[in-house]
Amino acid sequence: MKFYFLTCLLTLALAAEAAMSSPTLDEVNTAYEAKDYPASLTGYAKLAADGNAVAQNKLGEMYANGVGTSKDEQRAVSWYRKAAEQGLADAQQNLAVMYGKGKGVPQDWQQALAWHRKAAEQGYALAQFFMGGMYEFGRGVSKDPVQAISWYRRAADDGFARAQYRMGTAAADGWGMPEDGQQAVTWYRKAAEQGHANAQLELGLAFANGDGVPKDEQQAVSWYRKAAAQGSARGQFSLALAYVNGTGVPRDEEEASTWYRKAAEQGYVDAQYNLGVLYASSRGPIKDEKQAVKWYRRAADQGDAGAQYNLSLMYLYGRGVPQDIQQAYFWCLLSSFRGHKAATLSRILASFDSNETAAAHEKMFAKVKAWVPRTE
Repeated sequence: MKFYFLTCLLTLALAAEAAMSSPTLDEVNTAYEAKDYPASLTGYAKLAADGNAVAQNKLGEMYANGVGTSKDEQRAVSWYRKAAEQGLADAQQNLAVMYGKGKGVPQDWQQALAWHRKAAEQGYALAQFFMGGMYEFGRGVSKDPVQAISWYRRAADDGFARAQYRMGTAAADGWGMPEDGQQAVTWYRKAAEQGHANAQLELGLAFANGDGVPKDEQQAVSWYRKAAAQGSARGQFSLALAYVNGTGVPRDEEEASTWYRKAAEQGYVDAQYNLGVLYASSRGPIKDEKQAVKWYRRAADQGDAGAQYNLSLMYLYGRGVPQDIQQAYFWCLLSSFRGHKAATLSRILASFDSNETAAAHEKMFAKVKAWVPRTE
């Protein structure tokens, strides 16, 4: 009897010790959210070893991203697979992405498709969106716009903003469905109201042009501003245009220059060109020919023929830069090679001819032909 009693006590003690040494999933999640990664890694590992699918998936994510441990994509795949085989949609989606990117496993689009499908069929909106992409781009399956739209719609109906935006572009373009501007606006609005920057921009453009909705320039500006505030270069550019033209807002060159600059500093070539034009042509306090040259050059270096032509004029007339006929000729010749109707080419050529030899001309042509644009 005494032996039986002692055995029970020992069993209870061991059980209590085991319970104390294994944290709950909520406790580990709290540690992770507090960025206590060593503790969360240890906790997830204990729970994962006990077969907890959520912990297995979280452990895989930590290894995949190198959070709290060295990055190890093969171990990530191993843990994702364990959780995925238990039916956890998050893990199935993560495993599909690893197969699609060839991380931790050889790239295999058919395996990616299979795991995306398992998660999608559980109603997982992100996986449904990926399934749309698989059919759209023909990854692991033949391209099929109708099937792509079917999956995008399922994700969109679940409120997934990226899918709603894609439904909007599909309706606007008539891709996989009849062209329908009103449907496009409906989907753009759903995504835009969730903060999707591209949808906000497209909704603004729809209001500006009266596509699928009554024309309303103030509404257009409102949506441009929302996209611009999120860092959308096209949104910033569109807002700047509104200020330049006084559409939906009072005309304001200083505000225009502010928004053009934000887009231009992201490498948006149209904004760089327009900012150069604004600085060169303004009759107000923002006129600055040196700044005009700077932004024309940034756009010109990216291959914009209009900026190359305008830069040639700045060199020709010594505006914002010392006069330099060779530079003027180079940029003007380059812009004409890229299809710009350079009206002053003959004038620049005459100036160049008066000082240079035929060999200099050949050298300049070779330089122009060898020129390669830079991408910012």
